[in-house]
Amino acid sequence: MSSLYVVVGAGATGAATALLLARAGERVRLVTRRGAGPVHPLIERIAADATDPVRLAGLASGAAALVNCAMPPYHRWPEEFPALAAGLLGAAERTGAGYVMLGNVYGYGPVDGPVTEDLPLRPSSVKGEVRARIWADALAAHRAGRVRATEVRAGDFLGAGAVSPFTLLVAAPVLAGRPVAYPGDPDAPHSWTYTGDAARTLVAAARDERSWGRAWHVPSASHAPARELAVRLARLAGAPAPELNRMSTEALAGAARADVVMAEVPEMLYLYDRPALIDSTATETALGLPPATPLDTALTETAAR
Repeated sequence: MSSLYVVVGAGATGAATALLLARAGERVRLVTRRGAGPVHPLIERIAADATDPVRLAGLASGAAALVNCAMPPYHRWPEEFPALAAGLLGAAERTGAGYVMLGNVYGYGPVDGPVTEDLPLRPSSVKGEVRARIWADALAAHRAGRVRATEVRAGDFLGAGAVSPFTLLVAAPVLAGRPVAYPGDPDAPHSWTYTGDAARTLVAAARDERSWGRAWHVPSASHAPARELAVRLARLAGAPAPELNRMSTEALAGAARADVVMAEVPEMLYLYDRPALIDSTATETALGLPPATPLDTALTETAAR
């Protein structure tokens, strides 16, 4: 018999997760504020406020897992993320559904060498502190026996509909044949996450009893520098070879003054002006995930967005 999964958020990863479950024959309730998301006979799209734990608990009653792929606007994380996370955690506690969180690596802060899940969380940014606190609350509830919780941590996203500094600041101008100003070292190795691989990791974590009480890293599509990705993206899309330069401090400051999302970039520069590598050995070994999807597949989907 099929199980019920509740997925909150219908962005690129939430939609991919809902479809992956539905195509495997599972029933899915996809919860967003407006009832949006992909169409499939096994996906029930529901409009609801995920900050309301009572309403969400009603929707998650009988679910095998509650999967959180939702997040507030990037510049509103400190104000809005705590309430969203509390609503989801509360619903999981009320229903007994496993709680699977989509997270990222912000909580680690700057790290020399590959990031592994056993490293302590030492955030150096406001957004990193938000992420670390959300996980700390879920982990405390897990250790107290109130919920089964796990976090799946991704890098910068690639794929159809993916939103990340690369898709916004590099892919868009490359596909339009315009010069690229990159806010970091374009030649620093960097781990990239394909949305489909994030979905596969979320589903694997939701189904495996060994996943609870710890974090898992999504297998990376590549550890190539942004410059290499830009060149490969242009080639795949039939666009001109890109002109990619590092954004000056003055230009970044000007962009930050003009745009609320760009204003959030300076505190995260440590991820882009030095190597930022994610190790997913534990995930691939323990959860039995295959290697990451080939980079060109992820970039081809990114070009078709």
